[in-house]
Amino acid sequence: MFKQKTAYEISSRGWRSDVCSWFTGAEIDLKDGFIHFSTADQLAETLRLHFAGRKGLRLITVDASVLDIRWEPARSGDLFPHLYADLPLSAVRSVKPLPLGNDGLHQLPSQL
Repeated sequence: MFKQKTAYEISSRGWRSDVCSWFTGAEIDLKDGFIHFSTADQLAETLRLHFAGRKGLRLITVDASVLDIRWEPARSGDLFPHLYADLPLSAVRSVKPLPLGNDGLHQLPSQL
C-alpha cells in the first residue's frame, strides 16, 4: 500500500528507564491495542488534537521500513501508520524532547 521510511510516536512515558529491547506503547496505545504513529506532515495536528499543553513529551523517530506498519484511515479519512506489535528498539532512530513554546504549542525539531 503506502510506504514511508519514517514514522513518529509521541510518548510521555520515561523512555529508556522503562523499556528493555522493545517499547510497548504509550497509555493510549495500550488502551487501543496498537502503537499510534504519525507522519511528519501529521505531527503538528496530532500534537494539537491529542497532546495540547502537555509537558514532558518525547518524539520517537522510527525506521518504518523495518516494521509491519498498517496504514489505516482516521475519522478525517487520512491514513495513519499503526503497529500491532511491540516496537523493537532496533527500529528507533532518535528520541527527542518536545518542549512547549511561549505560544503553548509543542516545538518540533527543525529536521524531521
